[in-house]
Amino acid sequence: MSSDRIKIVWIYPDLLSTYGDQGNTIVLERRAALRGIPTETVNLRSDEPVPADGDIYLLGGGEDRPQILAAQRLAGDGGLARAVQSGAVVFGVCAGYQLLGHEFGGEEGQPVAGLGLLDIRSGRGEQRAVGEIVGDVAGELNVPRITGFENHQGVTQLGQNARPFARVVHGIGNGDGFEGAYSGRVLGTYMHGPALVRNPGLADLLLRWAVGRDLQPLDDSWAGRLREERLSAVAAG
Repeated sequence: MSSDRIKIVWIYPDLLSTYGDQGNTIVLERRAALRGIPTETVNLRSDEPVPADGDIYLLGGGEDRPQILAAQRLAGDGGLARAVQSGAVVFGVCAGYQLLGHEFGGEEGQPVAGLGLLDIRSGRGEQRAVGEIVGDVAGELNVPRITGFENHQGVTQLGQNARPFARVVHGIGNGDGFEGAYSGRVLGTYMHGPALVRNPGLADLLLRWAVGRDLQPLDDSWAGRLREERLSAVAAG
């Protein structure tokens, strides 16, 4: 049994949970439990203050108005920024990814201020990206090829202080040949699926960051079958 304990904060499920991204929370809980690591999960509604003592913060997808409202409330609250300064892990998906940056496109494409926790800027592209996405993850992260589903019209540019999460093999991602971005322990992606269900290696990366050490391997035969099914479907065209 492990002496570690992980506090997971699922941010604003009432605003940012359009595409089933709660599955990311469930996967983290399960993979931690299988290793004897207890977890505490806080489902944080948008009218509640963000606790600064969390270990992993999760942000999901959402429509334009909820995304704007979430960004405004998180900026005014300040708890997530304080948590990042203390070394917490943050994982944002789609709308949650965009609002971690300096700005993103609003309902009419107008720039909306983000949280500035990730050195990216997002706007609205001419075409919507819908479909499977596959990418090869940056080598230093030690995560196998990723697979997911994207549904967005965002175009994201990385600044000097952010690194691409993966190089696109199939799909659109940021719109520049790369998918997602990360800096320190803050990581964002356009992948749904949910992302951590399809990519247990990515879930384990977040857990490793949270506990600060390597984790014992798990039997991922079932998750592997799902991954191979989706990768094969993409390859078949």
